[in-house]
Amino acid sequence: MKTSEVLHAWAGILEGRRPSLSIEITKECPLRCPGCYAFDDAHLGDSETTLRQLSDFKGDALVQGILDVVDRYRPLHLSLVGGDPLVRYRELELLLPELDQRGIHVQIVTSAFRAIPRHWADLPRLNLVVSIDGLQPEHDARRKPATYERILKNLEGARATIHCTITGQIADKPHYLEDFLRFWTARPEAKKVWMSLFTPQIGAEGPEILTPEVRAAVIAELLRLRPLYPILDMHQSCIEEFRNPPKSPEECIFALTTHTVSADLKTAITPCQFGGNPDCSQCGCIASMGLAAVGHHKVAGNLTAGRIFMVSDRIGTGVRKLLAQPRRAS
Repeated sequence: MKTSEVLHAWAGILEGRRPSLSIEITKECPLRCPGCYAFDDAHLGDSETTLRQLSDFKGDALVQGILDVVDRYRPLHLSLVGGDPLVRYRELELLLPELDQRGIHVQIVTSAFRAIPRHWADLPRLNLVVSIDGLQPEHDARRKPATYERILKNLEGARATIHCTITGQIADKPHYLEDFLRFWTARPEAKKVWMSLFTPQIGAEGPEILTPEVRAAVIAELLRLRPLYPILDMHQSCIEEFRNPPKSPEECIFALTTHTVSADLKTAITPCQFGGNPDCSQCGCIASMGLAAVGHHKVAGNLTAGRIFMVSDRIGTGVRKLLAQPRRAS
């Protein structure tokens, strides 16, 4: 980000606003991926409703509804997730130019089960993120119908960030991550690669979860691979943060700076984008680690950027509560 954007974000925090907004624009998805946090029964917190049961919008109602939410929260960065946003590709065609005119940086997270419109590449503030679960054999088993063959065809002429969530099934395979990076380095569609570690809910069990020993080995492997494969767009300090993730959402800069709204455009997802009761001790979210690394940066002496943010956030929270109080009649 440019210095002016950082200052803009800081000013918004002091005013009680969060600089990032994430919207689940649809509950629909053609995939049934094991371990998907969005469709976990606890995703919407205490509500007895799940994402698949939630009422959502289509057509002009969806476009205007998203613009209303955006204009209310005035974010600098907007993530459009789901379900899968490409289920609503017609609405996105109308929505993206409107968001670009507002000067908002937009990220669309998709499985690329549908062809990506080539003219989206002309939108300077759009980042297309394609979720890939490893190499073809493992990915295709988890993500049909968004198979490798289909994804590569749908990405023709596009440029995307490839995001891989490392699960227990692939984490301990020898040379697996290097083979993954080698494959996508050779693909013209891939402009960079991000990697997260699977983040479970508290008390969850399953093959996706990394053991402490495997997690440590994956971190060491990412640090080894980073200088060898420039496509891996993860700073060393970001990778190091996986060793000691933020202990709670209240200590996570990403959770504190991002407001997440579900498909009915009103239900807030808390305490972070995972919803439910995420196990922060096993957090593997690349966004959380990236901002944690920024937070540990020393601005002056022992004063860190994170300390400045936490103080600013408390001020902004007080401002937000003050503004929310009903005005007394004079």
